[in-house]
Amino acid sequence: MTCSVGFFNSVPIAVLFVTVGLGYLIGKLRIGPIQLGGVCGTLIVALLIGQTGCQIRGDLKEVAFALFIFAMGYSGGPQFFANLNRSSLRFIALPLIEAVLVLTIVLAAVPLFGLDAGTAAGLAAGAATESAVVGTAAEALKHLGLADAEVQRMEANIATAYTLTYLVGLISIVFFTSQVAPALLRINLREASKAMEEKLGVAAGDGEDANMPTLPRLVGRAHVVKDAGGMSVAEVEARLGGRTAVSRILRDGAAVDASPEDVLAVGDIVVVLGMRRFVLGAGGVIGPEIQLPEAHADDLQLSELAVIVNKKAVNGHTVGELARRPRAQRARGVFLQSIVRSGHSLPITPSTVVQYGDLITLVGAEPELSAAGAALGNELRRSGVTDLVFLAFGILAGLLIGSLSANLWGIPVSLGSGGGALVSGLVCGWINAKRPALGHMPDHAVQLLKDLGLAIFVACVGLSAGPEAVKLIREHGAVLPVIGLLVSLGPACLSLWVGHKILKIEGPLLVGAIAGQHVSTPAISAILNSSGSAVPLLGYTVTYAIANVLLPVLGPIIVSLAHHLG
Repeated sequence: MTCSVGFFNSVPIAVLFVTVGLGYLIGKLRIGPIQLGGVCGTLIVALLIGQTGCQIRGDLKEVAFALFIFAMGYSGGPQFFANLNRSSLRFIALPLIEAVLVLTIVLAAVPLFGLDAGTAAGLAAGAATESAVVGTAAEALKHLGLADAEVQRMEANIATAYTLTYLVGLISIVFFTSQVAPALLRINLREASKAMEEKLGVAAGDGEDANMPTLPRLVGRAHVVKDAGGMSVAEVEARLGGRTAVSRILRDGAAVDASPEDVLAVGDIVVVLGMRRFVLGAGGVIGPEIQLPEAHADDLQLSELAVIVNKKAVNGHTVGELARRPRAQRARGVFLQSIVRSGHSLPITPSTVVQYGDLITLVGAEPELSAAGAALGNELRRSGVTDLVFLAFGILAGLLIGSLSANLWGIPVSLGSGGGALVSGLVCGWINAKRPALGHMPDHAVQLLKDLGLAIFVACVGLSAGPEAVKLIREHGAVLPVIGLLVSLGPACLSLWVGHKILKIEGPLLVGAIAGQHVSTPAISAILNSSGSAVPLLGYTVTYAIANVLLPVLGPIIVSLAHHLG
């Protein structure tokens, strides 16, 4: 590292932490759903500080990027492979449209506007708001056989072009998906989402309970049978409504598991489990509430169990299908609390598909709770220890994959170490989802590798850009944002037409899927706010998992093809 500014001259590495810290501070600024983000903020700060002559050279940025890209693949691997199935085909088409059209538009701009490989790659990364492309493209520059000075110049152009086009891509896709697309589809997003909730069978009452977070959502109560004498368990549950279950019947001092066909007798004691607002009405249906005898008090103790889905018999099946299985019928009184995928809580409907890597939270009484969890996968490990052996050899395998190359129409193309580490991360994440005892990495550790790895990488690239950034802005500054707008909205518009006219994807799912193909968290946040529903997430998570892999792979492809076109 070199620096000519005061304190940084004697402790040059300090400039790295100043850059990352200030960058993420600026990235926290928010206007409505629009937030600059830490990566873009870091690049802006790095480009400004780089004008003073502070630069970082060496292998630090390669190490940081390898950690980031492997962690990104590791976290997305289970969902990526789980979505490669027939039921996801119509959604998979959308990220393919995104990748092909981004590549086509960027490569068409190369000869038209005289863009070099670095500028073209930075344009794609910024307009598509996929920061990982910055790394895969920068790494690919080293395989072009150019002089070090030329590689450094193109790296600087990647950073500058990304910074110039990122905000354009971010604002345009947020506004398009949340406002323009619903208008083009001629739907009211909020009303259409509520209609889809009814069609999909979103659990009734969830919204009301969500508004009272200080109270338990699921509760257990004991009642003496008085009014329900002669009624079957199924009849009692139907009268209670909602998500409720009579889980135990105490008769003559003995407790038996309840089944829908059991007939209640006056004097029986029943244990009712379910959503609070429905269970509290059990007194008027069954009889007076009592305190359960101490010997059976555990029947009212509801526990929570977090499970990572890794069973082949569960993957790809809907919640409704799983609920109708005989084993599920035996787990009466166990309730599905949440399904989290890619960091988002999905709506719980009979049509919601369960996939490898989903984090499912169950609530119920033992022993049924543990039995239900074992049928889905493995209990979430709370260990804070990272398997560094698995991490090191996983990245090493990725570097070996990245060293392979092939000729595409006479042009040598390679994934490079970044693309190789991504592929290796995908496979390692999938292996861990299938066998949690192998290669465990806590979620917070994975997130830190992603955030800090990418932050250090882009800081190094931005600082090294230096005066080259000013040259690019003078040469192409006005053109790049315009092309970036086309790169951002071109695939979105085509996907909207194809998704609506050909694939017949419902409006709320389609706008969510377009946000996912753009890997845009701000866009889905704006959509969820406009719709007042979690339904669009059902489309978002599929395309997000696929696009999160496809778009970074574009980096070396754009660099290689743009260099030969230039």
